[in-house]
Amino acid sequence: MSTKIERKVPTELGTVSIGKLLMQYAIPAIIAQTAASLYHMIDSIFIGHIPDVGAYAISGLATTFPFMNLSVAFGAMVGVGGATQLSVRLGQRDYDSAKIILGNLATLNTIVGFLFAVVSLIFLDPILYFFGASEATLPYARAFMEIMLYGNIITHLYFGINAALRASGHPKQAMYATILTVCMNAILAPIFIYVLGWGIRGAATATILSQFITLLWQIKLLSNPNELLHLQRGIYKLRSNIVKGILAIGMSPFFINAAACIVVIILNRGLRNYGSDGDMSIAAYGISNRVQFIFVMVVLGLTQGMQPIVGYNYGAKKFLRVRDTLKLTIIWATIITTLGFVIGEGMPETVARAFTTDQALIESSARAMRIMFIFMPVIGFQLVTTNFFQSIGKVKKSIYLSLTRQILFLIPLLVILPMFIGEDGVWYSMPISDITAALLTVILLMGQFREWKNENINL
Repeated sequence: MSTKIERKVPTELGTVSIGKLLMQYAIPAIIAQTAASLYHMIDSIFIGHIPDVGAYAISGLATTFPFMNLSVAFGAMVGVGGATQLSVRLGQRDYDSAKIILGNLATLNTIVGFLFAVVSLIFLDPILYFFGASEATLPYARAFMEIMLYGNIITHLYFGINAALRASGHPKQAMYATILTVCMNAILAPIFIYVLGWGIRGAATATILSQFITLLWQIKLLSNPNELLHLQRGIYKLRSNIVKGILAIGMSPFFINAAACIVVIILNRGLRNYGSDGDMSIAAYGISNRVQFIFVMVVLGLTQGMQPIVGYNYGAKKFLRVRDTLKLTIIWATIITTLGFVIGEGMPETVARAFTTDQALIESSARAMRIMFIFMPVIGFQLVTTNFFQSIGKVKKSIYLSLTRQILFLIPLLVILPMFIGEDGVWYSMPISDITAALLTVILLMGQFREWKNENINL
């Protein structure tokens, strides 16, 4: 192998100290994920302040969350699966396979993004009604989702290529891509919404246009022939073994986001059926979810930084480094989610006022946050452990943990508790499922360590 190629391979993943590596890889990902969550929050804040219709527009936006989760589910299935495969192949020094994975990732994202958009557009109104929209909020939900679906291929490619950049040793470029998108969205959204008078359509247009401009920059970065991994002829034709590998690993994030879609559908319908004002309750959830989403995205940034380190060292059989990476990531994730707990419990009214001037909605959102954030500190541990299993190829365990909080615990609680305590049953279902899923995660992680011990793996 040439010296030139050796310099392009991120071999520091197996040699540099874990703390330094986690900062190097996680901080750009955290900044990117925080920017991404702010980018969604920017839409909510601008939409919430549209004169006379802000509260209903936020409620309409909240009914699109299942759509967004489902779109992300398919995108993550390809993007995360491909990125994990890239990291492992680089750790094994299988560079030819890594190149094919990059091309197949781009092809799969294009196909999946197109099919999802076409099917969704055909059945858009019935789906939105099923997701919890009312006659009052449907026009806002439809206006937003039409634009987002027209640009769905752009969204999938944007996120998929960003995942490839991180996995191939370019975390800073991935961070810059997300920051660029957020900054453009923050500039374009108020112009499109208020100046041009496009309303909620303006928010969606700003989002897609920002992603498109950034995607062009990403493609330029990955078109550099001096890089070991770059876009080139001969890598785009789908290979069955590569596709199967991507989809197998990508099933875990797919199920996480697909389950989130199901949960939000049931949650929205529960709030509509049991709440005194269904539209207002759904809007309160939309605000509370956006706030919680910030801290979850920061933790996901940590796990994205953890993923190439764990994947590389597990592939290189450096198991002590795998353990140390997991431990440090859990510590930092818990600190982040504990900060979320303090803000959600201590100043929810202040946070809610950033989204709306409607006093009733502020009060509803504050109460929702206080309940939803009760067990916020344990969420970080659960997310890190789930992504850890995914990073080392333990797909079944990762999928199982992905489903515990949402499918095994949250959905039954959302169905049963409101029968006895009404709308409060919807709100309390979330923290109860958080703590229960965290306890199960502890049990499963301890079992995995015992399994490794029996195999004489010093982890």
